[in-house]
Amino acid sequence: MKSFTEYLWFNTGKRREYVNITGQVAEAVEKSGIREGMVLVSAMHITAAVYVNDAEEGIIQDIDAMLERLAPFGPDYLHHRTGEDNGDAHLKSILVHHQVILPVTAGRLDLGPWQQVFYAEFDGRRRKRLVIKVIGI
Repeated sequence: MKSFTEYLWFNTGKRREYVNITGQVAEAVEKSGIREGMVLVSAMHITAAVYVNDAEEGIIQDIDAMLERLAPFGPDYLHHRTGEDNGDAHLKSILVHHQVILPVTAGRLDLGPWQQVFYAEFDGRRRKRLVIKVIGI
């Protein structure tokens, strides 16, 4: 068993963005030399998330609209008593989740035909990171 770790850094221009990172995850898997195993992709911030879905722009907008309905941006969060204004971002990250585990087969990221990996940023405009950890043989 061996492992390989790589970090990706993000500094999004907007408060909320969805970044397709499938290529970077696939590159990390290839660099790892691991033939069979899994890859963990995890956002290392409490206001970001990682998910797998279609790269079609309409579904990305639908996901964003759904999250905004469930956890709208605004002043009515108890968390804001700390001086922050990102209570919605914390809730959005819980709804999406902060990590995914994906299969590695024959040395490649093993996704379905439409599956793509996304980094979801809910409180951007500052530097954040994500870890990719490939584990296997």
